[in-house]
Amino acid sequence: MNTICSSCQATNRLPEDRIDDGAKCGRCGHSLFEGDVVHATAATLDKYLQDDLPVVIDFWAPWCGPCVNFAPIFEDVAQERAGKIRFIKVNTEAEPELSARFRIRSIPTIMVFNEGKMVDMLSGAVPKAPFNDWLNESL
Repeated sequence: MNTICSSCQATNRLPEDRIDDGAKCGRCGHSLFEGDVVHATAATLDKYLQDDLPVVIDFWAPWCGPCVNFAPIFEDVAQERAGKIRFIKVNTEAEPELSARFRIRSIPTIMVFNEGKMVDMLSGAVPKAPFNDWLNESL
């Protein structure tokens, strides 16, 4: 499988059975599957969408109360699903071109991508259990 390093955006190839072995980036040495949420920009998002892992993007803004309240849930699920799904946040305030590109009309908006194509979308913040259920259904 090919996966993208969240630190240097290098593409790394590794066997799928080695995901749980503490894989590190061949370029910078950063852990590939630590479960951290990645903050993407217009310059980096397309690279992350090339990952063989499914990608979940949270489009949010710092002034949005529901977005701020949903952030810990998003981070918890990212930790729990490390190595299985890549979790990304896009600040719509700082990245208006991405908001326009993905036709974001309300926030938070969460999108799931598989093989670079959007497979599902969720508008609004939800509790952790329904969010996990939605991810399971989407993937």
